Order: sequence, then structure tokens, then C-alpha cells
Amino acid sequence: MSKNSNKKTGKDKGKGGAGGTIALNKRARHEYHLEETFEAGLSLQGWELKAIRAGRANIVEAYAVVRGGEMFLFGAQITPLISASTHVVAEERRTRKLLLHRHEIDNLVGRIQRDGYTVVPTALYWKGNKVKAEVALAKGKQSHDKREVSKERDWQREKQRVMRRHNKNA
Repeated sequence: MSKNSNKKTGKDKGKGGAGGTIALNKRARHEYHLEETFEAGLSLQGWELKAIRAGRANIVEAYAVVRGGEMFLFGAQITPLISASTHVVAEERRTRKLLLHRHEIDNLVGRIQRDGYTVVPTALYWKGNKVKAEVALAKGKQSHDKREVSKERDWQREKQRVMRRHNKNA
């Protein structure tokens, strides 16, 4: 073991939870089959960053759309702080631009038009001092798929309980 193994790396410096998750979209995993994920930057205003730091972001009802060769995030809610600037009109559900590379957008547009996929945000998180959005290429689940996943999850849980009881008694 080296002398420096207990020191923090450059990525960990700064705030305690600087690399943490801001908001998760758990419903997306339930409603869609997630095929491929992409990391996208978000074009935000100053009041939005302050609100995100205060934990006022929600992406459960959000979705992404391509308009004019650019990707936009609709339905993401960032509730403004009361102390936001008085000269700024804070709109909590405004359309925000997603920052992706051209080849990623082209790939997404092709898959959306050709194969019937949709793009949903699955998480917002900090990467350094920037807010990033994880967006996934997704296809909607049928209701029988949702029931099947639920049954499988329940079975795994029950299996764990039985194994714990068995190991405890042994």
C-alpha cells in the first residue's frame, strides 16, 4: 500500500457531495425499456443553478425532443428560490437545451424516426461544477411487461428472505 492511498484524488476535492445525484427519474425505468444512455450538458440560467443546489429539481415528467437539429428538455421542473433576482422572470418548467455532440444527436434522431424510440432523462447529477443530464434511448413497456418485472422483483425478494432464514437457522 502506498503512502498516498488515503489521500483524496482530484475528482473528490471540494464539496462533500459535489459528484452526487441531484434528481432521479425512477418512473422511467418502470415505464420504458432503456436501451442506451448518453451524458448531456444542460444550458441553465443562474437562478436555476442556485435552485438545483438547494435541491429543487424534478425530472419525473420530463422528456427530450429534437427541434431544428438540437435537443431540448421539456417538462423538467426547477422550482425557483424565493430569493431569486427580482429582475428575472423565473419559469420553473421552461424548455432547456441539452448539449450533445452532433454525431450523438444524429444517432438519436435516426433511432427515434426509424425505430420508434423516445428519449427520456433518467438522472441529473453534478460533474465537477457542471450539471449533467443522463438521457436514455427508450422504448415503452406494455402493461404485461411491467407485471412480469414486478413478479420477478418480488420473487427475488422472497428468495433472499428464504435464504436469510435458512442461513440463520443453520
